Amino acid sequence: MSPIFDVLTSITSAPRSPRSCFNELQIKNVTMWLVFDYSSDLLYWVDTFVRSRTGFLEQGLLVRDSKILKDNYMKTRQFKLDVISMLPTDFIFLLIGIDNPEWRFNRLLKLGRLFEFFDRTETRTNFPNIFRIGNLVLYIIIIIHWNACLYFAISKTLGFGSDTWVYPDIKHPEFGQLSRQYVYCLYWSTLTLTTIGETPPPVQDIEYLFVVVDFLTGVLIFATIVGNVGAMISNMNAARADFQAKIDSIKQYMEFRKVTKDLEIRVVKWFDYLWTEEKTCDEKQVLKNLPDKLKAEIAINVHLETLRKVRIFQDCEAGLLVELVLKLQPQVFSPGDYVCKKGDIGREMYIIKAGKLAVVADDGVTQFVVLGDGAYFGEISILGIKGSKAGNRRTANIRSVGYSDLFALSKDDLMEALTEYPDAKGILEEKGRAILMKDNLIDESLLAVPDAKELEGKVSRFEANLEIMNVKFRKMAAHHESYERGGGAGGQHGEPVGGGGVGGQHGEPWSES
Repeated sequence: MSPIFDVLTSITSAPRSPRSCFNELQIKNVTMWLVFDYSSDLLYWVDTFVRSRTGFLEQGLLVRDSKILKDNYMKTRQFKLDVISMLPTDFIFLLIGIDNPEWRFNRLLKLGRLFEFFDRTETRTNFPNIFRIGNLVLYIIIIIHWNACLYFAISKTLGFGSDTWVYPDIKHPEFGQLSRQYVYCLYWSTLTLTTIGETPPPVQDIEYLFVVVDFLTGVLIFATIVGNVGAMISNMNAARADFQAKIDSIKQYMEFRKVTKDLEIRVVKWFDYLWTEEKTCDEKQVLKNLPDKLKAEIAINVHLETLRKVRIFQDCEAGLLVELVLKLQPQVFSPGDYVCKKGDIGREMYIIKAGKLAVVADDGVTQFVVLGDGAYFGEISILGIKGSKAGNRRTANIRSVGYSDLFALSKDDLMEALTEYPDAKGILEEKGRAILMKDNLIDESLLAVPDAKELEGKVSRFEANLEIMNVKFRKMAAHHESYERGGGAGGQHGEPVGGGGVGGQHGEPWSES
C-alpha cells in the first residue's frame, strides 16, 4: 500500500509557487484550490498513518509488530518532518485572507516522498537509464519553473514595466494575460539558466545580483545535470559498444588470416542475430555476483522445465535435475550448420530451446524429419550404454535449418553429477537401454562381453585384493618368525618348551629323544 502513497503524496507535494507569484491563478480558482489543498492534507494524514504501519527489515527479517513499527517510525527524522508538514498554518488565513497560499509552505517538507518514490522506482524498473534521464529532465523543468516564478515576483516588487529588465507592464493587453505572463517568465528563465543570454540586461543593483546568482546556479546545476545525462547515455550504449568491439576484433582476425568472404559474411550474420535477439550477454558473467543459491534458483526457473522434457530425465530425483540444470550451456547455430554428423563421437546431448533442426541424409539435402522447440537428441550416446550397436557414435546427421538456440549437456558434466547419485545412474542406464531395445539398437551378443572399462575395473580390483593378501601373508610370516625366536630364548633359561637344542649341548640324553 505504501508505494501508492509514494506516488500520490509526491504529486500533491509539488511546489505551489505559481499561485503565490501569479495571483490571478489563485484568485480566479479559489474553490478549486481549497478542495485540492485539503484533499492533499487528508492524504498526508493517511500517508503518515500508513508509514507508521509499514514493515521494515531487521537482520533480514520483516518486522510486522505494530508497536515496534510505530516506535521505529517516531524515532526517524522523517516523522518530525511529517508532523511539521501537517501543522495547520492555514489559520493565518483568518488574519490575512485565503489568497496567500505561500503560508502553506510547510507542506513542501513532504517533498522527500517524491525522492523516495524515484529511488524505489529506479531499482525496480527494467529501464533504469531511461527513468534516470526522465528524472533529470523533470528536475530541469522544476528548476526553470521556480526561477520563472521568482523572476515574476521580483518584477512585481520592483514594478512591472519600471525598466527594460523586469516583466512588461501588465496593463498592456498583450502582457496582461496569465498564459503570456507565465510563458514569458519561463522563456526568460530558460535563457538565463542555460546561460544562452539574449535577455534584456539588468538595470538596478538587485537585478544585477539576481542575474549573477542565476548564472552561477545555471552553470553549476546544468553542468551537473548535463554530465549525468552524458554518463547515462554512455551507459545505455555501453552494451552496443562492447558488442561492436568484439565484432571488429573478429573482422580484423579474419582479414589477417585471409578467411574466405563467404565465411566472413556468415560470422557477421551470426553476430547480427545475437544482437537482434538480445542474446549477447554472457549468462555466467551476468550472474557471477550472485550467491550460489540464487544462481541455482534462477537456473531452475529458466531451464528446469526444458530439462524435464527429456525422456531419460523424467521422474529423476529433484536434486539430480538441479545439478544438471546448473551445467546446461546455451549454444547458437547458424543456418546450415551441422550440430552433429553420423559417426561423430557423442560428447554432449542437446535440447532445442528455439529454432528448427533437420535430420538429413549424407548428401546434406534430403530431410527425413524436422525437430522443433522442446525436442532433444544425443541423450543415449553420452550414457555409454553397454550393448549399443552404435556405441558412443552419432547415428544421424542433424543440421540447423535457421538460427537455432540449443542447450548442451556434456557427458563429463552428466557423469560428474551422477557420481553423487549412483541409484539415478542405474535408472538412467535402464531407461536408455529400454529405448535402444525398442528401436532395435541393442546387440545381445555384446552384453556378455565386458567392455574395456569393466575389464580394467576387474583387473584393478583383483590387483588390490592380491596386494591385500600379500600384506596379510607377510604379517603372518613375521609373526611366526617372532614366535619361533621367542621360544628359543625361553629354552636357554631351562624352560621345557623348545629346549631340546640347549639340552643337547650339555650332553643330556633326553635332549636327543
